[in-house]
Amino acid sequence: MFYVYIIYSKEFDVYYKGFSENVAQRLIYHNENRSKYTSNKGPWVLVYSKAFETKKEALVEELRLKKLNRTSIEILIQNFKDNISVV
Repeated sequence: MFYVYIIYSKEFDVYYKGFSENVAQRLIYHNENRSKYTSNKGPWVLVYSKAFETKKEALVEELRLKKLNRTSIEILIQNFKDNISVV
């Protein structure tokens, strides 16, 4: 599976959109300051993720997410949270 994700830094009030095959490992990578853009802007928390069957689908979605404005990102995240079921 391939994933797009959005992480958030409360301290800097900024979102980062990305692509990965392993979101949990990628989040660790961001929080260890091993990514140029996210370095020293954490801590980062995962606020959104979506799985895709193909790498191409995920990359197309990542590009779409990167074009969204902040309001659209926040609506997307809220809808994502509203659809999570607690078991």
